[in-house]
Amino acid sequence: MVMTKNVDGMECRTEKDSIGTKDIPEGVYYGVQSLRAAENFRITGLSMHPEVINSLAQIKKAAAITNCEAGLLDKHIAEAVVKACDEILEGKLHNAFIVDPIQGGAGTSINMNANEVIANRAIEILGGHKGDYSIVHPNDHVNCGQSTNDVIPTAGKMTSLKLLKNARKELERLHKALSGKAEEFDSIVKMGRTQMQDAVPIRLGQEFRAYSAAIQRDINRMEKAQEEMRTLNLGGTAIGTGINADEAYLRRIVPNLAQISGMDFVQAYDLIDATQNLDPFVAVAGAVKACAVTLSKIANDFRLMSSGPRCGFGEINLPAKQNGSSIMPGKVNPVIPEVVNQVAFLIIGNDVTITMAAEAGQLELNAFEPIVFYCLFQSIDTLAYAVETFVDNCVNGITANKERCRELVDNSVGIVTALCPYVGYAKSAALAKEALKSKVPVRKLILDEGLLNEAELDEILDVKSMTEPGISGKELLLKKQIKA
Repeated sequence: MVMTKNVDGMECRTEKDSIGTKDIPEGVYYGVQSLRAAENFRITGLSMHPEVINSLAQIKKAAAITNCEAGLLDKHIAEAVVKACDEILEGKLHNAFIVDPIQGGAGTSINMNANEVIANRAIEILGGHKGDYSIVHPNDHVNCGQSTNDVIPTAGKMTSLKLLKNARKELERLHKALSGKAEEFDSIVKMGRTQMQDAVPIRLGQEFRAYSAAIQRDINRMEKAQEEMRTLNLGGTAIGTGINADEAYLRRIVPNLAQISGMDFVQAYDLIDATQNLDPFVAVAGAVKACAVTLSKIANDFRLMSSGPRCGFGEINLPAKQNGSSIMPGKVNPVIPEVVNQVAFLIIGNDVTITMAAEAGQLELNAFEPIVFYCLFQSIDTLAYAVETFVDNCVNGITANKERCRELVDNSVGIVTALCPYVGYAKSAALAKEALKSKVPVRKLILDEGLLNEAELDEILDVKSMTEPGISGKELLLKKQIKA
């Protein structure tokens, strides 16, 4: 029987652990170890990610079923634990998970938080009172055959896969949006630039098609990286040797978890390796970072191409989403690309943290899983949110200034590159310098010197020919060679 008492006007129950006793508010589902952790780790002020909580519930459910199958857990207790886990998966009891995401102890605090919440709810289901662990014990029953050191890495991998699924959905939307703009802008010629200097013409549609190709590569890279998330050390317990995990449990726990979660999991070939090392998370973080770099580069380009509206490139128009200045009336800033840039900076920083934490592991365990998971989940989530707003509030609404694009091409000296096969490199360079000095268009200089006529220039400077592989106006060149 659990004894309750009044502490500072609050009904409390007294719980005991290896450190001592502690008063726990009577109505809560967490226990003494959860409360100690909440008091010790006031770090971020945030709660555990909901998907981490759900992943833990699925693991504990699978463990209860497996231990029952192995004859290690009473059927009634197993059923109560399963029911408690199902309630968590329905969104209940999440407020009972009180520990900070960043915590010492390799995740023991969140594991025990889950064990205590599930145990106390199972106790209620069986007709007992919260805190009466003689009915269902957090360690002996809920944590049976498990260790923090196999539960938490498994929860981390499960959560990563769930979050990556959403990120992929948003990236596929972005790929589709960019591909659509590539088709829409395919006929619009503009100046290409290298090192921020005029280069040669390119079609705006080609630029957007290149963006879509880069995003598809990021999708593929993330897909490959997340395959490493499907290999679990569950069953390895403390250091991968499987101590206190029954052989029947060891054989069945991962298949049962796969069935419960609907996710494709396999047990690691070497459970010790899988317990010691966090490099799979480094691989995923690297793929997410690479995608963030791609997105930031695209955002940079959008800010440049939309700069102005009168005194910049002015090649594209971004949707106006909010006033841009508290002092300059009418100013509209590229706020969506700017937030994408900032998310990229965050993700790059998180990747460094994940890398350092993974490197800092020692011997049979890496104690820094909490910070790895905190940073990785934040990176995946913010990436998905950034892509969502990028698509909906920016990419879909981009329009092109066709006339402005053409004007910049016509007034540039970059077109001299297409003329090299006809007048030679040296002459082309001289024409470029003269055009820059005199501010006379290259086309007019060519005509004035009688190097080519209007029809020949039109053929050579054809938009399609100039922006695809080959010699622009090649037929004209062949005719000249025949005549010669």
